[in-house]
Amino acid sequence: MSHQRLPTYYLSHGGGPWPYMEDAMRRRFDKLEASLLAIRGEWGDAVRAVLVVSGHWETPEFAVSSGAHPGMVFDYYGFPEYLYHIKYDAPGSPELAMRVRAMLEAGGFACDSDPERGFDHGTFSLLKPIYPNGEIPIVQLSVKLDFDPHAHLSVGRLLAPLRDDGVVIIGSGSSFHNLGLRGPAAIAPSRRFDDWLQQALLKSSTSERRERVAGWMQAPDARVAHPREDHLVPLMVALGAADEEPASLIYHQDDFLGGWALSSFRFGDPVRAAA
Repeated sequence: MSHQRLPTYYLSHGGGPWPYMEDAMRRRFDKLEASLLAIRGEWGDAVRAVLVVSGHWETPEFAVSSGAHPGMVFDYYGFPEYLYHIKYDAPGSPELAMRVRAMLEAGGFACDSDPERGFDHGTFSLLKPIYPNGEIPIVQLSVKLDFDPHAHLSVGRLLAPLRDDGVVIIGSGSSFHNLGLRGPAAIAPSRRFDDWLQQALLKSSTSERRERVAGWMQAPDARVAHPREDHLVPLMVALGAADEEPASLIYHQDDFLGGWALSSFRFGDPVRAAA
């Protein structure tokens, strides 16, 4: 197989355990699902593992999931009972976890290994549609509780070599994440923030892009879009790992939950771009 560098992603992961939902609830995620199925085609056969930086795992220092057979984390509320008994059967990769930890430590960051950490919905909501039968090993990386943009950008840069070794790096969060603001009241602020984010990622030089994202608090409606930035900092890691490479908008929806504008982005070119 020829040497192929995989792109990185910042993906809005939708609501709770949506791939396991039934009937009309499930249909609200059709557009998101179509975007995930499309990105699976961007990797060719180059993928050997997936590293997910999940906005649903916050730790004082960075941490990596190191178990060989991760369980499940049901960190969502108010869903039907059957959605608390689902299972996503992908393996972990203790070997990749060890490598990620070594890369961070070599770059000056503390990193813990957590053999007990299971898949949270920041991970399985995205990977279930892409790999329905859990065909690919998955390792999760936490976000650091201080939410420092520069630290997360730096960690992304440290992890970039993984892209040449068959590892897809996915920052999993949500480009708008204010659970207390839904419906029509969310339309204007979420669109303003989304417009800013698209401008910052798609229309800026790569150096300017970093500065703008690190200074995201200057964006219009920044704290309305992200009262806590747990779902935004995974973007920093994905962006840092593809520092100089072009960004593309790969999913956009203006009416998620009746009012949210949501977007997902790819950094770098698809492996199969020339096919």
